[in-house]
Amino acid sequence: MIMNSNCIKNLRSSTSPLVLPRSTHQSILQICLSDFPWLLFLIYILFFANQHYQRDVIRGVEGYIVTGFKQVEIGTKLSEGSRKYGAENTCTSGSTLSKAALSYSRARAQIEKEHGNLLQALGTQVAEPLKAMVMGSSLEDARHLAQQYDRMRQEAEAQAIEVFRRQSKVRESNANPDNILKLESAEMKLRELKSNMTTLGKEAAAAMAAVEGQQQRLTIQRLIAMVEAERAYHQRVLQILDQLEGEMLSERQSFEASPIPATDRAIPPPPLYNGSDDLFAPQSYPGPIDGPGYFLGEVVHPYQADSDVELTLSVGDYVVVRKVSSNGWAEGECKGKAGWFPFGYVERRERVLASKVAEVF
Repeated sequence: MIMNSNCIKNLRSSTSPLVLPRSTHQSILQICLSDFPWLLFLIYILFFANQHYQRDVIRGVEGYIVTGFKQVEIGTKLSEGSRKYGAENTCTSGSTLSKAALSYSRARAQIEKEHGNLLQALGTQVAEPLKAMVMGSSLEDARHLAQQYDRMRQEAEAQAIEVFRRQSKVRESNANPDNILKLESAEMKLRELKSNMTTLGKEAAAAMAAVEGQQQRLTIQRLIAMVEAERAYHQRVLQILDQLEGEMLSERQSFEASPIPATDRAIPPPPLYNGSDDLFAPQSYPGPIDGPGYFLGEVVHPYQADSDVELTLSVGDYVVVRKVSSNGWAEGECKGKAGWFPFGYVERRERVLASKVAEVF
C-alpha cells in the first residue's frame, strides 16, 4: 500500500500506539484521500483485534456454560441425597439433623436453579449475539469494499506508470501528435481512476468505520450484560445462604439447649475386674434391688463392648442382671457370656417368655 511522506513521517516519529479518535466514523472522512490505504490498514487491524476478542469471549462463555451445567448436575444430586436422608431418617436424640438436611436440600435446589438460569442467560445474552456478529455479513461487505478499493488503487498505480511512459515517448519523439493523443488518453484514464478511487475509498472507510464502531458497542453491551447477570446470581445465592444459615443455627441452638438423653451421656468405665475369682468386684447400688436375687432385663439400646470384660448387647436381648454399681454399670450374663454393660441400656422385666429365658444361657 502507498502512504504519503507526511503519514510515514508521523508514524516513524510516534512512540505510542496509534488510537483512532472517539468519533471514528466522522474523523475518517476528514483524512486526506492519499491516506486511505494506510487508514484502511488501521481499521483492518482494529477489525481483527475486536473480532479476536469477541471469539475469545464466546469460547470462554461457552466453556463456562458447559462446566457450569456439570456443576448444576452434581449439586442437584447432592440436594436429592440430602432430601432423601431428611425424609427417611429420624435420629434417636431428635430430628435436628433431619431438619437440617431438608433445609440444605431446599437451599441447594434453589441455588442450582439460579445457577442454571445464569448459564442460560450467558448463552442467550452474551455468546449468541457476539457469535451472530462474528458470523454476520456486515463485516464481509466492508471487507469487500476495501478489497475493491485496493484493486482500483493498484490499477491507478499501473496507469500512473503508463502516463509516465507516454510522457517519455512524447519527449523523445519531439511532440509526435500520435504520442500526444495517447498521452492525453492515458492521463484521462488516470483522472477517472483517481476520481473513482476517491469515491470508493470514502465508501470503504465509512463502511469499515461503522462496522468497527458496531463491534465495540455490541461487545461492551454484552460484557455489561454478563456482569449484571452474574451479580444478580451471586446476590440471590447470598440471600439463600443467609436464610439457610439462620435456619440451621436455630436448629443447632434448640438441639444444644434440649436435655441430653441418658444414652448420650458419657459412660464411666466399668468397675475393675477381680482376678481372684470368676466374679466381678461387688459394688453397692442405691436403687431398689430385690435383695441378693437376680432379675431379668431387656436391652432397649444397643451397646458395643470396648473390652473383654464388657458385654455386647443388641436391642431385644435379655440379660440376667447380677450386680448394679453406683457408677451406672451392671454385671450380668447374656447368651452364655458374663460381663459389664451400661445399666441404663436395659429395662427390668417381671414376666418373660420361657423361650427368652433359655436364650440368656
